[in-house]
Amino acid sequence: MLKARPTYWPTQRDHKEVWSLAWPMILSNITVPLVGLVDTAVIGHLPESQHLAAVAIGSMIFSIVYWAFGFLRMGTTGLTAQAVGADDDATNRTLLAQSLVMATLIGICIILLQGPIIQLALHWIAAEPLVTEEALNYASIRIYGAPAVLCNFALLGWFVGNQNTKIPLLLLTVTNLLNMLMDIIAVYGLGMFADGVALATVIAEYGSLLLGLYLCRRVLKPMGGQLLRSSLTQIKHYTELFKVNRYLFVRTLAILFSLAFFTAQGARQGTDILSANAVLLNFLLLISNGLDGFAHATEALVGKRAGRQDIKGFYRTITTAAIWSLMTALLFTLFFWLFGGTIIRLLTSLESVQQQAMVYLPWLIVLPIISVWSYLLDGIFIGATQVKAMQNTMLFSVFCVFLPVWWLLRPLENHGLWIAFLTLFLARGVSGGWVFWRLSHHQLWQIKRKGV
Repeated sequence: MLKARPTYWPTQRDHKEVWSLAWPMILSNITVPLVGLVDTAVIGHLPESQHLAAVAIGSMIFSIVYWAFGFLRMGTTGLTAQAVGADDDATNRTLLAQSLVMATLIGICIILLQGPIIQLALHWIAAEPLVTEEALNYASIRIYGAPAVLCNFALLGWFVGNQNTKIPLLLLTVTNLLNMLMDIIAVYGLGMFADGVALATVIAEYGSLLLGLYLCRRVLKPMGGQLLRSSLTQIKHYTELFKVNRYLFVRTLAILFSLAFFTAQGARQGTDILSANAVLLNFLLLISNGLDGFAHATEALVGKRAGRQDIKGFYRTITTAAIWSLMTALLFTLFFWLFGGTIIRLLTSLESVQQQAMVYLPWLIVLPIISVWSYLLDGIFIGATQVKAMQNTMLFSVFCVFLPVWWLLRPLENHGLWIAFLTLFLARGVSGGWVFWRLSHHQLWQIKRKGV
């Protein structure tokens, strides 16, 4: 008698489990671009466009500087989730402490190296002189938030890895509300420009860190296990984090290079194109942070399944997340199609920027259904700590697809730049899907945390 083949179609429990983690992250992630949206809206209604362009450039610089160390969140999530699956509280505590130590040290190094970091970035972008001067003022203030930002990455990753997504929702909501309030006070109350926006963001970042540490202490109190001091002071105890994070670091640098390249090419086409692209990139932030809600849930649950060696639960989690991710992407496409023009007008009152943004809006309308698979696959790879695969697919997509397509489509100017940007996400999805199939075919998902 033949045995029934195992089914990986999600049960009602799987849907409930994914949604219980995803909905707080969707809400909290959608609040993340509200920082940029408010910054853009406050500055975008000033009479001169160089203020908006300066904030766009300054924000891009710190997207590179900070997101380059996004492994402090991603690596912490995957390893923590596997520790939870293995019921290893001591490792859970250790991962948090080690991630915070790494984040603080990296943040201090960024502050010490602020001169060459900022000057090199502004020189490479080569915007107009007035824009460059104000962007320098923005960056010189924003840099001092580095330790807080990176420690917040570690805290968010640890909370998600512990299957707790409601605290990240609280932290990000408080941060964004504080940032909005300080933006309005700095720009309209104190008459500041890009420097006021930067100061508001730094205050919000440290406020979030203080709240996060307080909530972290409450979560740790009932947890078992002990944290050994030697695990923080001896470099050999950081080996597991280093192994995972080195691939995530390279992968993040590759995608941030593509974003910086995109911004720089827009800047070379004039201030209006740069400003229009900056407005439209806020749409991308909404897409990425919305879809990342399911990706974060996937990270936590896939890591937990890997820690328990539960291959059936592993695939059911992936199927569940794929269904809801696709539905969310379709909703984003519909929303941008119906209300894209309204969003643009809300973000800026500059007519020339509005006109340029409307020309390129169609590319943003189709972006969600193209990019959804890359976000889902990232969640799978992070949870299973198959981060070398993430690195390799990203490098392929950026250097073998995005840049060659841009080179071929240069005569189309900004349209060619946007088409190349979409092919980057398409290549990530296709190459990541091939790696996923290959790992599944050879049954390589059944990993052991200590052997990563």
